[in-house]
Amino acid sequence: MLPVAAKAGDPSPSALLPTDVKPFAVTTATGVQIYSCEFDSSRHLGWVFQHPKATLYDAAGRASIQHDAGPSWEAVDGSRIVGRVLAQAPSTNPNSIPQLLLETHATAQGSLSAVRFVQRLDTAGGTAPAEPCVEEHQTGSSPYFARYVFFK
Repeated sequence: MLPVAAKAGDPSPSALLPTDVKPFAVTTATGVQIYSCEFDSSRHLGWVFQHPKATLYDAAGRASIQHDAGPSWEAVDGSRIVGRVLAQAPSTNPNSIPQLLLETHATAQGSLSAVRFVQRLDTAGGTAPAEPCVEEHQTGSSPYFARYVFFK
C-alpha cells in the first residue's frame, strides 16, 4: 500500500531551518527507502536502513534530480552533492520517516555545486517494511514521498 501524499507547505520545524541561506530549489520526491535484513548484537534479525532511491520533480513536474545512497543527489546536468544529517524532527504523518536537515558538499560541478543545505520535509511512508525479515541480507523497500528544499 502506498503512503498518503505529503502535505506540502507545512511549516518547517525550527530545528530544520538553516541560517544565512537562500532557497535554490523546491522539489517533490517519490521513491523507496531500501532496507536489509541483518543480525543485531543479540543475534536477532531485523530491518536496517541502507539507502534511499527516489526521483525528485521540479515545480513543472519534470524529473530533475536522482536521490541515492550517500545520501546523494544528482541533477540532470551531472552535478552531484552528498549530505550529512545535522538535525531531524518527527514527520507530521504517522508511520513515516523523519524530516531532516542535511549539510552538503559538492562532488561534481554544475547546478547543485552551490547547494549548502537540503531539507527533507513533509515525509509520508518510508519506514521499515511491516513484514518481518527471515533471511540475513534479504532486502526490502518501503515507498515514500517527501518535499526536498535545496539552499545555497
